[in-house]
Amino acid sequence: MSAQSSQENKTKIGVLGASGYTGAELLRLLIGHPRAEIALLTAERRAGKAMAEVFPQFAPYKLPILTSIEGADWQKLALDVAFCALPHGTTQKVIADLLERAPRTKVVDLSADFRLADPVAYARWYGHEHAAPQLQKEAVYGLTEIYRPQIKAARLVANPGCYTTCAELALIPLLKANAIDPDEIVIDAKSGITGAGRAVREDMLFAELSEGFHAYGVGHHRHMAELDQEFSRAAGREVIVTFTPHLAPMNRGILSTIYARGAEATPAAPEDLHALLAKAYTNEPFVHVLPFRTLPQTRHVRGSNMTFIGVAPDRIAGRAIIVSALDNLAKGASGQAVQNMNVMLGFPETMGLEQVALFP
Repeated sequence: MSAQSSQENKTKIGVLGASGYTGAELLRLLIGHPRAEIALLTAERRAGKAMAEVFPQFAPYKLPILTSIEGADWQKLALDVAFCALPHGTTQKVIADLLERAPRTKVVDLSADFRLADPVAYARWYGHEHAAPQLQKEAVYGLTEIYRPQIKAARLVANPGCYTTCAELALIPLLKANAIDPDEIVIDAKSGITGAGRAVREDMLFAELSEGFHAYGVGHHRHMAELDQEFSRAAGREVIVTFTPHLAPMNRGILSTIYARGAEATPAAPEDLHALLAKAYTNEPFVHVLPFRTLPQTRHVRGSNMTFIGVAPDRIAGRAIIVSALDNLAKGASGQAVQNMNVMLGFPETMGLEQVALFP
C-alpha cells in the first residue's frame, strides 16, 4: 500500500480538552493507533502552545498546536471523530454546535453530560437543566461490553465514568441473571488522584494527599445516579446502591470492593457468581475474571485497558465479596473512549489498545 493510500485510510480525529489528564491519555493511545490522524487539539488556557509544552512526553511527535474551541471551523475540519474531554456542564453546547455544523462527525464524550437518559435526573444531580435535550435522547451509554450493538450504530456516545465502569462490569451480568439481591449491594471504591482532574487545588497538593486516605462525596456522589440507572436497567426494577468513593495517594487506578448477597429466590453461592462472571466475559478482550478467590490489584492493570475481576466468599453465609480493578485514565476513561471509537467505525475493537499493564 502506498503512503498516499495509507494516509487516505486514516481517521481524522479531534481531542477537545487535550491539556487535561484524559486528553493526554487519549493522545498516548491515539499516537499508537494505526488508523488515527490527530487533526485538532483544543485547550482554552493553553491555546497557542505546543502539546510538548503542556506534556513534555509528547515532544518527539508532530502534533497540532493547541487552539481554542471558538477557533475551530467544524465544517472545514470535517472530523470523523471528536473526543470531548471537557469539564462537566460545558460539553453540551459545544457538542450541539459541532453536530449542527458537522452532523457526520461521530462524538465520544468523556464528561458526564450525556450519561443520564432522564433529563429530570440530570437536573436533580447536576443542578441545572440540560442544554441539549434532543442530543441527550440520542446519546448511547458507552459501556462497550454491555451496549456494543447500540454503540456501533451511534453518532454520540456518552463514555461512562471511571468508578461506574469498574462497578458496573462486575455487577451487571449478575443483576441480569437475577443472581444477587438488588437491595443488598455495597460498593466501597478507591481512586487515584488523577480522577480529580489537573486543575490546581489546595486539597490536591502533595502534603494534603500523601500518607493519607479519605472518603468524599459520602451519600451524594454524582456517580450514584449513573450506577442506579444502569443497575436498574440490568435488574428490570429500581435499584439504589450504597456507594462510597475514596481518594488514595496514587496517580492511577480504581479498586472497587463490592459486597453482594445471593438472590433469595434462587440462592447463588459465591462460586456460582464467579462462574456467571467468567462465562459472561469469556470472549471479552478487556475484561478478565481471575480464578476463584484470587483478587486483583490496581498495579496489575496500570496503563492497560483491562478490567480485572475477582470473587471471594464472605464468612457470612450467602454473601460474596467481588473486587474489580481498572486504570481510571484508561479503561475508566480514554481507553474505553478509543474502544468505543473502534466499535463506532467498524475497526477491530482492540486496535491501539493492546498495551500490557506497566508493572512494576
